[in-house]
Amino acid sequence: MVDLPIFLFFSEKNPPRIALEICDDIAFWPGLLKDNLPDITADVSEWAKKGEMEWGADLIRVYLTSTKKKHFSDFPGIKKVIDEILSGTTLPLIIEGSDSPEIDSDVFLNCGEAGSGERLLLGTAEADRYRSVAAAAIAYNHAVIAQSPIDINLAKQLNILLRETGMPDNSIIIDSYTGALGYGFEYSYSTIERIRYAALKGDDDLAMPIISSAPDTLGVREVRESPPETKYETAIQWEFGTALSSLVAGASIVCVRLPETIKLLKTAIIDLSSPSVEDI
Repeated sequence: MVDLPIFLFFSEKNPPRIALEICDDIAFWPGLLKDNLPDITADVSEWAKKGEMEWGADLIRVYLTSTKKKHFSDFPGIKKVIDEILSGTTLPLIIEGSDSPEIDSDVFLNCGEAGSGERLLLGTAEADRYRSVAAAAIAYNHAVIAQSPIDINLAKQLNILLRETGMPDNSIIIDSYTGALGYGFEYSYSTIERIRYAALKGDDDLAMPIISSAPDTLGVREVRESPPETKYETAIQWEFGTALSSLVAGASIVCVRLPETIKLLKTAIIDLSSPSVEDI
């Protein structure tokens, strides 16, 4: 019998989950999505609804890209976006706030308030800016994504810092950062695997689920330089390969942006949940 990685075969009762990534302002995202999904990407609520009803996503992850606008201050607009998504889908919601420390606190507090009564996952908390997202999560009983740069020790340290703010263990999701397949992904794979092994060996500081997203996948050279007629298919395959490899490494949630990738991952998860004798 071949000695296979312990994470290769998934549990049928609790399989990995797939999150569809969307955004509230497509102007700040890769043109590949705008060019191939123009009717959907114009309305973030319909985009989320499509993810649930037609594409089979398990979660929705919305990036508030509108906050990237210069001198952003439309916090009521953020609340409206979150309200529309929550009313348009029954799926669990992940919210990615601003990348700007200057408005982080207001962004996260408005997100937290908009999802009051729900159980949202807010992101991302990083070592140099985790207090604002933690404060919003604690105030409204949400969870947070703790992101660290491909290092098991930094992931552990950030979890400890979040716990010191009052975040309970079951409200922290680890994101050890995922590079695109062929572009440093081997380091991401190794880190995810090491975190999972450490947790299984009893390290409580790393015993949290892992979420994996590789947004650079749609912009790698192989996709950019593909002929127009095969560019979208190449992007699907690159995204699928990266996400599936993250699942094999031990991720509990993978995030993708292309509808076709969701379908491919669902099939792969089913296949790897019920391996045949030949597979072993």
